Amino acid sequence: MTLVSLAQATYAVAAVLFILSLAGLSRQETARRGNILGMVGMVLALAATVVLALDHSERPVLVTALLIAMVFAIGAGVGVWRARTVEMTQMPELIAMLHSFVGLAAVLVGFNSHLTEEADAVHQVEVFLGVLIGAVTFTGSIVAYLKLSAKMKSRPLTLPGRNLLNLGALIASALLLAWYLATGSIVPLVVMTVIALALGFHLVAAIGGGDMPVVVSMLNSYSGWAAAAAGLMLSNDLLIVTGALVGSSGAILSYLMCKAMNRSFISVILGGFGTEGGTSAAAGEQGEHREVKAPEVADMLARASRVIIVPGYGMAVAKAQYPVADMVASLRHRGIDVRFGVHPVAGRLPGHMNVLLAEAKVPYDIVLEMDEINDDFPDTDVVLVIGANDVVNPSAMEDPGSPLAGMPVLEVWNAHRCIVFKRSMATGYAGVQNPLFFRENSAMLFGDAKAQVEEILTALRVGEGAHA
Repeated sequence: MTLVSLAQATYAVAAVLFILSLAGLSRQETARRGNILGMVGMVLALAATVVLALDHSERPVLVTALLIAMVFAIGAGVGVWRARTVEMTQMPELIAMLHSFVGLAAVLVGFNSHLTEEADAVHQVEVFLGVLIGAVTFTGSIVAYLKLSAKMKSRPLTLPGRNLLNLGALIASALLLAWYLATGSIVPLVVMTVIALALGFHLVAAIGGGDMPVVVSMLNSYSGWAAAAAGLMLSNDLLIVTGALVGSSGAILSYLMCKAMNRSFISVILGGFGTEGGTSAAAGEQGEHREVKAPEVADMLARASRVIIVPGYGMAVAKAQYPVADMVASLRHRGIDVRFGVHPVAGRLPGHMNVLLAEAKVPYDIVLEMDEINDDFPDTDVVLVIGANDVVNPSAMEDPGSPLAGMPVLEVWNAHRCIVFKRSMATGYAGVQNPLFFRENSAMLFGDAKAQVEEILTALRVGEGAHA
């Protein structure tokens, strides 16, 4: 068997492992195995690529090997450093930044391919589309990073005629493609790149902060198609397959999340969602809120039969998942039915809360999705909303003028008592005031979520000792 045949066979094995990895990541119970399969597949893919590079290199083999080793050392060093230091609360912006690298890589591969290869019309189209998708992914991901890291305002950028601007950019790109095919000049490629960079910026800047989890999955899809385009330009079958897998799975995830949020999938692609509606609920308090202290909440929980916990980004910021898991264990030990209700877009990226709860060893079977638990709130004694805001906002259902209008939410206000953990009365990431805070059956527990949960847990244990 030749080295090329061996590499192609290895690529096929890696592709199968990537497919099995995606299948494993579809469920919490198999997610760890899915990650391991994906890592094994990537190691095989890199090894095969290195072998092919050494075999086809026009330089001395040692020189090529040293260059590859240097690139691996830099990439692995940065990757290991970031993996070891990144906080879970920083994962959304890290993922957005990684997407931007994929987009930039596609742009660079495209220009390199144009400058170094004699191209027919088909390859020219591959180069043009690869650069277009890569440039949109690059700037779009940077804007997502800036919004997620609070270095840019989360409110949507609403330029006059923004949809016409997007359409004009696409039409201009189509005309530039015709020019590029006719002349083979680099000029239309450069002009299109500038337009695509601006388009990527505008597409994501026009999306409101409350919808950023969908943006992350959308950019994941874009990065996959950018990788597939790079694979076409490099004639790398595995890169094409892998990019198509990431692109299609990201698109499916975006579609499912849009259904969960009652958003238009087409609007997601065009960057025109998250801006509908007015701002009638955006600012100002809407009544008088009531405060409660941790010992009082502990007493409520001890007397309850059914409890639902709704986690949000605030839980991640406070790193409260571990004491929350201990509190749940204590309540279940008392015979209290405790479950979690997780909104599809809770946190800043898909599955954010599920990862945090799994990290704290919360049993999978008590972590339920919104559709599975929404009907159970009327029969629930106490709901604890820990760091969530927009996903429990009743104005999404009751106020047509709200920026959240139409988005399905967890109907926590239907429970007998609702306790909201927050640092202050500030609005959530979408900048929308929450009428839940002023309901008669709601009370606010102010302070750091981790500290408050620990205080509740201490009070519960004291109560257990006194009862014993």
